[in-house]
Amino acid sequence: MTKIAVLGAGSWGTALANTMAKNGQNVMMWSHKAEQAKEISGQKTNERYLPGAKLDDRLQATADMAAAVKGADVVLFVVPTKAIREVAKQLAGILNENKQQVVLAHAAKGLEQKTHLRISQMIAEEVPAEAYTGLAVISGPSHAEDVVKGDLTAISIGSTNPAAAKVLQEALANAHFRPYTNTDLVGSELGGALKNIIAIGSGMLIGKGFGANAQAALLTRGLVEIRQVGQALGAEPETFLGLAGIGDLIVTGMSPNSRNYRAGVALASGKPLAQVEEEMGMVIEGVNTIKAVVDFEKEYDLDLPITRTLYQVIYEGKTIDQGINDLMTRPLKAED
Repeated sequence: MTKIAVLGAGSWGTALANTMAKNGQNVMMWSHKAEQAKEISGQKTNERYLPGAKLDDRLQATADMAAAVKGADVVLFVVPTKAIREVAKQLAGILNENKQQVVLAHAAKGLEQKTHLRISQMIAEEVPAEAYTGLAVISGPSHAEDVVKGDLTAISIGSTNPAAAKVLQEALANAHFRPYTNTDLVGSELGGALKNIIAIGSGMLIGKGFGANAQAALLTRGLVEIRQVGQALGAEPETFLGLAGIGDLIVTGMSPNSRNYRAGVALASGKPLAQVEEEMGMVIEGVNTIKAVVDFEKEYDLDLPITRTLYQVIYEGKTIDQGINDLMTRPLKAED
């Protein structure tokens, strides 16, 4: 049995923690809200994030991070990107006080706004290297709402330390949830972050009344842009043909369960971004990630017309209709 601390009690953190608890692992969730922790432990529900879901009887939660982490073999971050540093700093102090060494992992999908760092880079800056034996990322096509119902799911665990990935793989695997491993941490993180941008565009197309042809075109050409950015930043191009790349892009870009997709639909209806974010009640990671990728386009001399157009629509006032027209009437070229 592996002892696992899951930091974050949103929908995805709860679904992952519940999967491992059902597998017989010793799982303790941490929430910064005492009432939420009490609900998870006592009622075995998390109504705000997973309404109607019944959680495993063995799953426990606490609002005390030190209590969650004590004795843990694995610490899994599942908090929004903007909270990663704060949580990592707090964790670093606890691990230092306990003289504790763990496997670190995260299942967040974004880039830091100002620095454009990947989440593993942020964690590594805050947690001393001697406090962990490996750093991994969980990525791939996986909506929390479906995972907690037991829908068939396959994900990928990326790490430069195969042993660290293996620990997580064994903790998560069951007849409904199949984890694969890979050694491309960079590509796994970038696939998870960048697909959110394309998913917003996909939602916009559906919101504007377009169909499967348009969606398939956008997702396919969007994958080309994701691969461009990934290769520029040191990822293996093959990673984007797997679960962390095309798999995650398909499920996020085509499902109403995706908050980025739903944000695109809402923006297409004419709602301003601030209203969409408020009504969503959860972080829309793609809205922030797009700023970083536009900077990457300039820095690495890339050609990212979809990302660039979405940035213009979201931040510069270009209409969605004009953006679509601009993309469809660009100079003709060979497929790359």
